[in-house]
Amino acid sequence: MRRSVLIGGQAGQGVAKAAEVLGKILVRLGYYVFNYRDYPSLIRGGHNFNVVTFSRQRVFSHDERNYEVIVALDQRTVETHRDEASDKTAFIVPSSVKAPNTMSIDVASAFKQGIPPIAMNVILLGALARYLGVPKQVAKSVVKRELKGDFNLKAFEYGYENGENGKRKVGKVPKKGLYFLTGNEAIGLGAIASGIDMYIAYPMTPATPVLHFLAAHKDKYNYTVLQMENEIAVINAALGASYAGAMTMVGTSGGGFALMAEAMSLQGMSEVPLVVYLAQRTGPSTGVPTYTAQADLLFALHVGHGEFPRVVVAPGDPAEAFRYTIEAFYLAYRYRVLSIILGDKHLGESHFTMEEGEFTPTVKPERFLVFPEGDYKSYEITDDGVSPRSVPGAISSPVRATSYEHDEYGITTEEPEMITKMMEKRLRKADTLEEAVLELEPLTVYGDPAAERVIVSWGSTKGAILDALAKLPDWKFVKINYLKPFPRSLFLNEVEEAKRVVIVETSSTGQIGKVISMETGFITEDKVLRYDARPFTPEYILRRLRW
Repeated sequence: MRRSVLIGGQAGQGVAKAAEVLGKILVRLGYYVFNYRDYPSLIRGGHNFNVVTFSRQRVFSHDERNYEVIVALDQRTVETHRDEASDKTAFIVPSSVKAPNTMSIDVASAFKQGIPPIAMNVILLGALARYLGVPKQVAKSVVKRELKGDFNLKAFEYGYENGENGKRKVGKVPKKGLYFLTGNEAIGLGAIASGIDMYIAYPMTPATPVLHFLAAHKDKYNYTVLQMENEIAVINAALGASYAGAMTMVGTSGGGFALMAEAMSLQGMSEVPLVVYLAQRTGPSTGVPTYTAQADLLFALHVGHGEFPRVVVAPGDPAEAFRYTIEAFYLAYRYRVLSIILGDKHLGESHFTMEEGEFTPTVKPERFLVFPEGDYKSYEITDDGVSPRSVPGAISSPVRATSYEHDEYGITTEEPEMITKMMEKRLRKADTLEEAVLELEPLTVYGDPAAERVIVSWGSTKGAILDALAKLPDWKFVKINYLKPFPRSLFLNEVEEAKRVVIVETSSTGQIGKVISMETGFITEDKVLRYDARPFTPEYILRRLRW
């Protein structure tokens, strides 16, 4: 049975950290945990909350009401979430906060004992652990590892000792090999596993955590992290680094991605390999910058002027984020193309519990360089459209990269015949890429393969759909992993005989439906869309499907 805890308070009160530590305690006990983070674009004040949903069975999303416990660090949390509580919901609060079914903790006495007010979140975390029946020593070992300073241990002890026992203890589950991590952390790990040499970025929520994660591990794994002055500098520096031989990746969100558009066309002409992580947030413009959306799909598929092949892959959980980051590097460097990893805030900043065996790469990225002793053509015309790649200084011949149309040596040309040959060479890579992606897993089917009712989606909607699917025995879920190249025949095999096909997407227009129509000719107007900047929950999907 799923159980959920909401922790809420102001920005700066440590809401997110308390939820993360709670999640890690529960994972230590063997539970599957999903931790959703909701926060405004404020450093202090406002209202932040996390929902920690856990179960003995797999859980991929959060609940939106009927929480077992609400931990309220301030009065606003009580007022905001009172209607989402049930009659059985317990409120754990400091003594200054008023709520029904209250377990009140005298934090003022704790402060008099030398515990700093900044540790109030840890005091209430201790009381919550006691209420849930978490073994004290298990919880303390996680707190000691995750929170620096003896005062945090003292704060946890105070909360635990002054808390009350709830009616349902969590207990231990005989389960090992569980990981608790965010999509952003998994993308960073995938980049490290790919052999990244350089990550270049300008901070932009929700991609910034990848910058922080990779910066924290750069010395251990021997790569460089560089923060530039803006996104135009970022992508041009990345192309320069890749041209010189470095395995390079950049990360950004919508506004930064827009600034990079011209240089992505430079990639298309120069054929310098590049990996780009696009972490979507709610737009247009600055929009709602700390919330989620899937509205940049068409932008990613068509970014840049002119026509050139690219890869667009969309993970739906950390295991996929790890795997598809590695595949993005492999495809970019094997085929000299632009690989876009299309994520969003919900995937990037939520914590998921994944199993150890799910982090298995399918390919091994490398630089795919050649070192000919004689004549070298930087843009040799080949049957598969992929010109053998070298780097400057590695061979005696010049290695050219250019933004101009060119001949096989990279010399500028305006001759119609050569322009045609080069355009056709580049576009042949699209067919080559399609064959390569079919060897991976461009599409995944969940549920009953013979079901005649089909949910179609991509990316971070995966979790809520999977949890909803448990209550939809006559449905299946077709998740499209590769948006470009699009798996046309595989997709049509799953939907052509269906009685109902429903698009689920965090956008106002259902962009994946447009992509499907454009790629396959298949049209469905049946859509479940959400565009209030919040992610789907299983309850939301079930309500809309049955409406």
